[in-house]
Amino acid sequence: MATTDTDVVTYEVVEGTAVITMNRPRYRNAQNSAMTYALDAAFQRAVDDDDVHVIVLAGNGEHFSAGHDIGTPDRDHHVSYDNRAVIWWDHVEKQGGDLRYAREMEVYLGMCRRWREIPKPTIAMVQGACIAGGLMLAWVCDIIVASEDAFFCDPVVRMGIPGVEYFAHPWIVGSRFAKEMLFTGQRFSAQRAYQLGMVNDVVSRADLRDRALEMAASVATMPRFGLALAKRAVNQCEDQMGLRNGMDAVFGLHHFAHAHNVEVGTDSLGGLDARAMTLRDSAPSTDA
Repeated sequence: MATTDTDVVTYEVVEGTAVITMNRPRYRNAQNSAMTYALDAAFQRAVDDDDVHVIVLAGNGEHFSAGHDIGTPDRDHHVSYDNRAVIWWDHVEKQGGDLRYAREMEVYLGMCRRWREIPKPTIAMVQGACIAGGLMLAWVCDIIVASEDAFFCDPVVRMGIPGVEYFAHPWIVGSRFAKEMLFTGQRFSAQRAYQLGMVNDVVSRADLRDRALEMAASVATMPRFGLALAKRAVNQCEDQMGLRNGMDAVFGLHHFAHAHNVEVGTDSLGGLDARAMTLRDSAPSTDA
């Protein structure tokens, strides 16, 4: 399939590795619904192709992803798409919590859970900003390779919200640092992420793509079905350690926070928009 500069996601196969690239560099690859469903279609395409052994998720431009789109001209939160991740009614023309719960359960939490279960190994190739919703995209991947200039952040507590929808923080970085990253909202470096075990390798920006493809080639030498079973085994153990149930519980808290913001203020985001989030943190962010 040919792609153009206007595609929100591009797809290429490099020697048995599908490279799926978010392509909204002007907006630091902020994730709108169009991108979500384009990513899902690309992942499905890679899964269905027997010649693809590993999937690499990348972001075009200076940044991997500055999170969920809460303020670009192409924000499409009122656009209808056919649900793929959950069985629920469409959010369009609904009101209040009904609208937000339906959309976020599908587009954010549901899609990330769906992608976590992709049977082929996935590698996130992260440079620059990986903020809030960007963390979700990286965390669903099995391996993360980061450039030395990559940085990570979940600043949504500033909105009065306890964390992003795919709440994997305690399982990914441990409870102690999960509290630090949420309580402070501050960015942390690729090297710190490596020390925490969140990132598998840190390389120069110039070497990032080569390192991701090299790791993909190494993984691809293993039997496909064995890899799928090994991935499922680790995921099941994480779920036995409470990952899925924890996410369900925190998703409820997340939406209680949205409702509280509306009750005491003017909107569900605590009065903050993309620009306000940027001004309150040195990291560029467009996340909710």
